[in-house]
Amino acid sequence: MNRKTLVLPVVIGVLAPVLAGCGGSDGGSGGGDAIVVGTTDHYIATKDDGAPLDPAFAYDVGSWNILRQTIQTLMHVPRGGGKPVPEAASECGFTDRANQSYRCTLRDGLKFSNGDPLTSEDVKYSLERVLNIKDPSGVYSLLDNIDTIETDGDSKVIFHLKTADATFPYKLSTPPSGIVSKKDYAPKKLRDGFEVTGSGPYTFKADVKDGTVVKAVFTRNPDYKGDLKVQNDKVELDSFKDAAEMGKALDKGQIDVMTRAMSPEQVESMSENPKDGIQLTEMPGLEIRYLGFDTNAPGVKDKAVRQAIAYAIDRGQLVTKVYGTMAEPLYSLIPSSVTTHTNSFFNKYGDRDLPKAAKVLQTAGITTPVKLTLNYTTDHYGSATKKEFETLRDQLNSSGLFDITIKGTEWKTFRPDQGKGDYAVYGMGWFPDFPDPDNYIAPFLDSGNFLNSPYDNPTLRTELIPQSRREADRSAATKTFGEIQDIVAEDVPVLPLWQGKTYVASRDDIAGVEWAVNSSAELLLWELRRGTAS
Repeated sequence: MNRKTLVLPVVIGVLAPVLAGCGGSDGGSGGGDAIVVGTTDHYIATKDDGAPLDPAFAYDVGSWNILRQTIQTLMHVPRGGGKPVPEAASECGFTDRANQSYRCTLRDGLKFSNGDPLTSEDVKYSLERVLNIKDPSGVYSLLDNIDTIETDGDSKVIFHLKTADATFPYKLSTPPSGIVSKKDYAPKKLRDGFEVTGSGPYTFKADVKDGTVVKAVFTRNPDYKGDLKVQNDKVELDSFKDAAEMGKALDKGQIDVMTRAMSPEQVESMSENPKDGIQLTEMPGLEIRYLGFDTNAPGVKDKAVRQAIAYAIDRGQLVTKVYGTMAEPLYSLIPSSVTTHTNSFFNKYGDRDLPKAAKVLQTAGITTPVKLTLNYTTDHYGSATKKEFETLRDQLNSSGLFDITIKGTEWKTFRPDQGKGDYAVYGMGWFPDFPDPDNYIAPFLDSGNFLNSPYDNPTLRTELIPQSRREADRSAATKTFGEIQDIVAEDVPVLPLWQGKTYVASRDDIAGVEWAVNSSAELLLWELRRGTAS
């Protein structure tokens, strides 16, 4: 049976909770063989980063894809998006009008996969542990607004926040808020290796070779108590070298589902020439790509250089040449599908205005051509990344204003080097921790940001970001977010390039695919089941 593209709409930045196509019921088929899912994410324990699956360290989509299945959070974002709802909790809510005190009550009978009961003390321990470890990955920043945590008996936990934060329920749905066992996770030390002890819908076992996970096996947790409806008994996550190798495995029936990161060529081929027995599912994505700048580095310290780059690039040509229908130009850190988005970069720079690029450099007294290296990772965001940076290099060099070279590095080296400030200019992607405009602003611009960026704008950090969090109605913060986006366009500490869509290919006997990847490109494996997908 030939299947083409299935699309779910976006409404003010979240996926509309409407089922597209068939096969997404709440009742699952329990038995059958394991559903095998392919990915190009790699899970590696190194000497410097030996704890890739510890919630106090993990801050990438691949690691979160394992933690989502295994470690429970108090809240979760429901199927299709929307406001968070209780997961390990039976109820949660703010107890004051200032949005600074938040109380949760746990479900009865929660227990970890090691058999130990889960209580409010474990919740307190787990979140305080993330804050105490304060890992350089920056993941702790999601919880940094917590002032104190107190418990009331075994089932109640109360969070007192430093400042008002209407996004706090979202933060309690993210893996750093995951509840872990004291027995297996030391209070001030990361847990090395690939073992996970949680209370989520699955237990987990990793097949490891030479410090790298080659297969992750998720088995339904019989003791799980939560809000999720588990549709299968077992899922295997197989890691592939690249999209081409993963695609061959799908064609041969060695895997049932192909997830991130499919190549643009694969998406185009499957869209135009559907294959028997395979369906392609398209979902709205909230992924963005951008250039980041070390604003203390000599080559880009003067914002005139960063502004000239913003004038000299052509997003439309970049997207068309490299990504086709998989992406669209982005003119703000906040994607166009998220409420409060404005086209601040287009309003200031347009697309490829070389006379203005030359003028801004001349006015600042900067000699041209400006010599810079653009750094990118070769193995983290998909096979098209190299072509993307070749295109950026050619665009900038053809202006006559820049002398650009590019350098690709494996993620295991790239990310630590970027965090240490070794790159003046670098390319990265962002998959939101939660679908709120704050999560496209604070992680880049607030103190303790995950980029470890030296850029520090007091107006942003002390006035506008806190102000934006006081609004429970997020659309009411539109003016504040507009001011933030205009400041970013003026100073260019980061330069947004494009936002992407999410694609999944699967065999026709797998249902639930349309719900199995959320807008942040995270896997929700419990949604998959064997059955007719049409």
